[in-house]
Amino acid sequence: MTFDVRAALRQLGRRPGFAAAVILMLAVGIGATTAIYTLFDQVLLRPLPVPEPDRLVNLAAPGPKRGATSCSDAGGCDEIFSYPMFRDLEARQTVFAGIAAHRDFDADFAYGGRTLAGSGALVSGSYFSVLGLRAALGRLIGPEDEPAIGEAAVAVLGFEHWRTRFGADPGIVGRTIRVNGRSLTVVGVAPEGFAGTTVGRRAQVFVPITLRWLMEPTRARDEQNRRSYWVYLFARLAPNVSPAQAREGINTLYSGIVNEVEAPLQTGMSDEMLAEFRRSRLSLAPGARGQSAIAASAAQPLTLLLGVMGLVLLIVCVNIANLLLVQGAGRAGELAVRASIGAGGRRLAAQLLTEAAVLAAAGGIASVPVAFGVLRGITALLPETLAQGFAIELDRGAVLVTAAASMLTLVVFGVAPALQAARTDPATLIKGQAPQGVGGRGVARFRSALATAQIAFSLVLLVLAGLFARSLANIFAADPGVDTDALVTFTLSPRRDGYDVERATVVFDRVEAELAAQPGVSSVASSRILLFDGRRWSAGPLTVEGIDREPVTDTLVNAVSPSFFRTLSIPLLGGRELADSDTPASPPVAVVNETFVRRFGLGPNAIGKRVLAAGDRAFEIVGIVADTRYRSVKDEVAPQLFIPRAQFRNLDAASFYVRGAVALGTLLETVPRAVAAVDPNLPVARLMTMRAHIDDNVYLDRLVTLLAAAFAALATLLAAIGLYAVLAYGVRQRVRELGLRLALGATPARLRTRVLRDVALLALIGLPAGLAGGLLLGRAAETLLFRISARDPAALAAAVCVLAAVVLAAGFVPARTASRLAPMEALRHG
Repeated sequence: MTFDVRAALRQLGRRPGFAAAVILMLAVGIGATTAIYTLFDQVLLRPLPVPEPDRLVNLAAPGPKRGATSCSDAGGCDEIFSYPMFRDLEARQTVFAGIAAHRDFDADFAYGGRTLAGSGALVSGSYFSVLGLRAALGRLIGPEDEPAIGEAAVAVLGFEHWRTRFGADPGIVGRTIRVNGRSLTVVGVAPEGFAGTTVGRRAQVFVPITLRWLMEPTRARDEQNRRSYWVYLFARLAPNVSPAQAREGINTLYSGIVNEVEAPLQTGMSDEMLAEFRRSRLSLAPGARGQSAIAASAAQPLTLLLGVMGLVLLIVCVNIANLLLVQGAGRAGELAVRASIGAGGRRLAAQLLTEAAVLAAAGGIASVPVAFGVLRGITALLPETLAQGFAIELDRGAVLVTAAASMLTLVVFGVAPALQAARTDPATLIKGQAPQGVGGRGVARFRSALATAQIAFSLVLLVLAGLFARSLANIFAADPGVDTDALVTFTLSPRRDGYDVERATVVFDRVEAELAAQPGVSSVASSRILLFDGRRWSAGPLTVEGIDREPVTDTLVNAVSPSFFRTLSIPLLGGRELADSDTPASPPVAVVNETFVRRFGLGPNAIGKRVLAAGDRAFEIVGIVADTRYRSVKDEVAPQLFIPRAQFRNLDAASFYVRGAVALGTLLETVPRAVAAVDPNLPVARLMTMRAHIDDNVYLDRLVTLLAAAFAALATLLAAIGLYAVLAYGVRQRVRELGLRLALGATPARLRTRVLRDVALLALIGLPAGLAGGLLLGRAAETLLFRISARDPAALAAAVCVLAAVVLAAGFVPARTASRLAPMEALRHG
């Protein structure tokens, strides 16, 4: 074996260019596949680093929820519970070893006179015990840390946060840190590798869930409110209890609480909805991988990308197999001599397999830095808050995938040449009289089949890339309703740093004034909800005084400063904008959008109408503005109600928009200086251009499109290389034949046509097969496309034209070579 490896290295050393090309292709193919698998694994496969994760289950409460709902990255709104319901289930259930509650929150950390933004997790006293975790240092949060709401001012640091921010100081236990303006005593450090149970968020600090109203001071105290839904729950199955038994047992308890306690509290429900509420049942889902809304939204695109990358790796294997077959033919003389002096077919096959194994091993090693590079590139395409939730690392599973991919490529591209060598006939090789060269017609057909497969696979990827490119173009062509040029945005959250309502309002006003006074700044505005941030503030049922229509329940609300419409270039269509005179002491007013006017049928008489909301609140409509999108540039425009920020007094945070007449880089540098002039300890979060913010809003579309395009380009390049190799070798095989044709009067043009005809034959088989595959894959990805069908003729035609041009270019050089043969030299060949 050692001898075979040394011989393989010598052989590859004689052909360094070929070896480098094969290793490079393997490195790119295996590395990119490993990177995509790593992301796939982190989001969809990797279990929590806890004992027996398969015994964990996630609880969900689908059904009507009439009241306040607050969902987060941990899951959808079907999965949230009220805090009293959690405590009831925790105290009375018998089918679980324990139930735990959690909720992620945005955390501001005060260190040495600076405040840094981060992420935290609110956890129940049972959280760590249900997970079965032990502290790396000190102790973890337990039932003793939630004696009453707001009393246990303790915290557990995330291991990575403790290591990077505190230098892994063992004396951290007992020290005080400030989180969201509150002093908390550190009681311990979470175990290494554990960053919470919400996939996509890495908690830097864990605090008792009873501190929620201190960590998020704008939240009203609702710990007794059974119609306020915000808690996420998971549980560990009790010993000898199956998921089915647990489902039955917990639903018996849950149904009793719903019907006896909660149903009588419901108001505003129809009889049908109330009956549905009474029939509500809990659902249990596997909890080994934690809870995540990100996983649900990313599952389809990540699965698609993993399949695409597997197809690229297959193309790499096919391409290398083709190249090795061609190289094996070039070594016909060497193989013949070895066979003539006693080397059997198995011995030759073993040698070629060893060479393939050496190449596969080298490609696998070289794929590691490629995988890290692709991971970094993917992370750069993610929004900053999301990128922080993923680790750029290759764990044991990723390494095993790399090894498996290397072995797969060895089998795929090493077996065919080895089998060919095993069937070598020394006499035929030495005479050089085989009718189709080494391997005969069967091997020639096999090489052509590989080239045809490459054409088909490449067209599949080109079709997919074309569809996503068209979809992304449609997204960027969609009018967001605001002018993003020369506009930057950022967010301030002074309430998280201990400011009360009055001081926070003063800070917001002072920051606006300070920014407006900066050179080059033409306009400044603020709002409670940052546009295109994925969040929504719903008004609930709304009616308009004097309009006999059903209440509208999908109206979106935003509290904005008077200059909001001017700064974002939203046209005023009627009435007036909000003004500085719209204060808390003045009558409540609102500006509505065109869709609001149409939905209520207000026509030209909208100005002066009164909008009636829940709780007997009323707003006079003073203006109408053009439609803008709210949560996402992909959403349909909804009815919108804009109220003065000054008349909404419970702002926990405000997002600012700064328009300037200077370069965007200058504008981005101006913002922190202006905020520091107001309060140097106030962190500026999510500072970026508005264009970059909108790009983050469609990050999944951009990521899939860019990766699909990159992989399609790689596959097309590989197909061109493989096709060229097959045709060039075919021309070399037929030198005598082509020379004879030239000697008998065939023109060079006719020989070019003959070679290009072979190219056309491969394309006529590969292109329809690839088109059919592209349509099937496009149908599977259709839900990810925006305003485009999987059968979009422009995308399909572009993919076919691009690949046809590449195939023609790959065949042109061999065809030209054939037409330039010298007849006498060709006849003497071989």
